[in-house]
Amino acid sequence: MATKQIKPITPGQRHRIAPVFDDITVSRPLKSLTTGGNGKSGGRNNRGRKTSRHRGGGHKRRLRAIDFKRNKFDIPAKVQTIEYDPNRTARIALLAYADGEKRYILAPNKLQVGDTVISSENADPDVGNALPMSKMPPGTFIHNVELQPGKGGQLCRSAGTVAQMVAKTEKYVTVKLPSGEVRRILGTCIATVGATSNPDHFNTTKGKAGRSRWRGRRPQTRGVAMNPVDHPMGGGEGKASGGHPRSPWGQSAKGKKTRNRKKLSSRFIVKRRKTKKGK
Repeated sequence: MATKQIKPITPGQRHRIAPVFDDITVSRPLKSLTTGGNGKSGGRNNRGRKTSRHRGGGHKRRLRAIDFKRNKFDIPAKVQTIEYDPNRTARIALLAYADGEKRYILAPNKLQVGDTVISSENADPDVGNALPMSKMPPGTFIHNVELQPGKGGQLCRSAGTVAQMVAKTEKYVTVKLPSGEVRRILGTCIATVGATSNPDHFNTTKGKAGRSRWRGRRPQTRGVAMNPVDHPMGGGEGKASGGHPRSPWGQSAKGKKTRNRKKLSSRFIVKRRKTKKGK
């Protein structure tokens, strides 16, 4: 998958770098694995109160049922299609299992129609296969990584992301994540071999504000443009700098560490993610 520079025939196309959908094989999803429904909250909770700002609108989407657990063991599956999913940045692949069932999975990079994948404890560490990390050789590149056995993959699910299993002990494996964090995970957790598809997604640009609206993102107002009653950085004569960068609720916005040291998962972190010098 690559990108293309759009000719500047309109202002919105001038700085647009668009994706190329050469890897997509069909234009419509499998109806039995999709659901309709609104699925949108507009940033409101169950009381109707706005709890997440700058959300609302957006194009109507259909939800695809993705198999993050990969718990159909020891049954080979053939890749039927590579499809676009509007709910995520990576591509999805439709698998047809030998027993007749069909499921969507996150498509690994370089997976093609006609390939065969399997979920098994004894599977080879080939692209698209899912197996417990304790059964993988150190150095294997993985995605869709579980944090708790049976819960389904939670890490490395967006486009082009990949983690690496760097070591393993009797109970735990050590995984290096894309952020630079190194952490221990139970060896019985399942992961999928390979990197996620659509690695050029990060090279694309929206080109205009309307494309953000299509995705359900509403405009943001800068804090320095507000009044003091509305934001800690508001007010002042003329174009004031606004003081120290802060959130609307006074939390430091640049560099302050906010992680709770007593958090349970901290004991599994071997090395924190990359930070700026001096932080």
